[in-house]
Amino acid sequence: MVNMRADSAGLPTHEVVYRRLRDMILFGELAPGQPVTIQGLVERLEVGMTPVREALRRLIAEGALVFQGNRRITVPVLDAAAVEELTLARVALEPQLARRAAQRCSADGVAGLRATDARLDAAIGKGDVTGYLVENHQFHTELNEIAGAPILTDLVEGLWLRFGPSLRVVCGQFGTRNLPDLHKAILDALEAGDAEAAAEAMEQDVRQGMEQIAAALEG
Repeated sequence: MVNMRADSAGLPTHEVVYRRLRDMILFGELAPGQPVTIQGLVERLEVGMTPVREALRRLIAEGALVFQGNRRITVPVLDAAAVEELTLARVALEPQLARRAAQRCSADGVAGLRATDARLDAAIGKGDVTGYLVENHQFHTELNEIAGAPILTDLVEGLWLRFGPSLRVVCGQFGTRNLPDLHKAILDALEAGDAEAAAEAMEQDVRQGMEQIAAALEG
């Protein structure tokens, strides 16, 4: 049976299934172009058809999955135009969140982010692709929570769902050791309370990551 997230305890089944399927997309368990079937998910997640249908409906509405017609659902395949749009959107939003985080971040907040970044470094060192993807997303999630801008954060989370599967492809082509990581510069800026430096480092982090995705798609 697929392991459900620990933070899903006590949630209704349809929400648990949605979060699990969302993670499968976000962390590349489902590859770009891969078809997704209700029956396949029912068997994989060991749940009923109704919560699976509801999860698929929500994820299609969010753009994380695409309805192709003939009842066929797939993980989107990014093209160059989509990568360009995603880059523009991320550059517009994520540096703003980093700027706000630098203005609000406590010493405990920085310490928590450094601990997450240490786990990320360990995953990179071991070539642990799943660990890298999970901890990289966790780092950005924690930073966005510190920023205290839920509307911006929700928009950013939607963008991550769209490029997450392709980031897994990048790891497969280039390995974890060759992935860009400006988290140390972001952390130093947060610790110094330097909002502009935090925003600049985040923009560079976003641009380099999206350039890697574009390169992987070209390859």
